Amino acid sequence: MTGLLEGKRLLITGVITDASLGFHVAKVAQQQGAQVVLTGFGRMRLVERIAQRLPEPAPVLELDVSDQAQLDSLAERVREHADGLDGVLHSIGFAPASCLGDGAFLAAPWEDVAQTLQVSAYSFKSLATACLPLMGSGGSIVGMDFDNRQAWPAYDWMGVAKSALESTCRYLARDLGPQGIRVNLVAAGPVKTMAAKSIPGFAAFEDAWDGRAPLGWDVADPEPVARTCCALFSDWLPVTTGSMVWADGGFHAIGV
Repeated sequence: MTGLLEGKRLLITGVITDASLGFHVAKVAQQQGAQVVLTGFGRMRLVERIAQRLPEPAPVLELDVSDQAQLDSLAERVREHADGLDGVLHSIGFAPASCLGDGAFLAAPWEDVAQTLQVSAYSFKSLATACLPLMGSGGSIVGMDFDNRQAWPAYDWMGVAKSALESTCRYLARDLGPQGIRVNLVAAGPVKTMAAKSIPGFAAFEDAWDGRAPLGWDVADPEPVARTCCALFSDWLPVTTGSMVWADGGFHAIGV
C-alpha cells in the first residue's frame, strides 16, 4: 500500500529544531512517501543536523524571506534537489520583543510592526511566487496559522499579522486557482515550539485549551497538526482552497 503523499515533492520551511512544526510535517510527509527539501534561516548548521534526524536525511537550503535575492534564487536552488514541487509549507513567523506582551500593542514602533508583518504575512505571498516556476502542473501551498478572529493575551502585533496572513491566503487562492494551485492555512492549537517560547505568557494559551477542546489537546504532541498539513498536500482535498482548516481539538467551536 502506497503512502498518502507517494511521489510528492515538498518544500518545507521554518525548521529550526526537531520541535519545529515544520520538522514534524517533513517527518510525516516522508513517512507517507514524499520527497522533502527543507529551508532554514540563521542557525544553518543546527538545521542541517536536525535534517539528519528525519526518516530520510533531507537537503537544507538557506532562506531569508525578507531577502529578495534569496527568494529570486530559490527555484534554481531547489532544482538541484528536486525537478519540481507539488507542495510548499510556509511555517515562518517573527515579531520583535516590542510587538509581544503586556502593553506592546500600544507602544510598539512602526519599524518593528512592519518587520512583523513582512516576515509573518507578506512572506506567504513572497514564498508562493518564488515557488511558482516549480509548480507548473498545480499543487498545494499550506501556511501555519493561529486563528486570529479574536484578540489573544500577549499576542498583540503577531495576532494582527496572523489576520493579514489569513487575508493573504484568500487572495493567493483567488489568483493561483486558475493554475491549479490550492492555498490553505492550518490553524493549530498551541504547541510547544521555539516560536511558542518567544511569546510572553504562553501558558495562558495552554490553560485556555485545557478542558475546553472537545477532543482534548496535548501541547507536547505536534503530530496531529503535521498530519493535517499532509492531508492538505495530498490529492484527497482537490477542491479545498482559500480555507482555514482547524487542527485545535475543536477549541474554536466552543464558547466559554
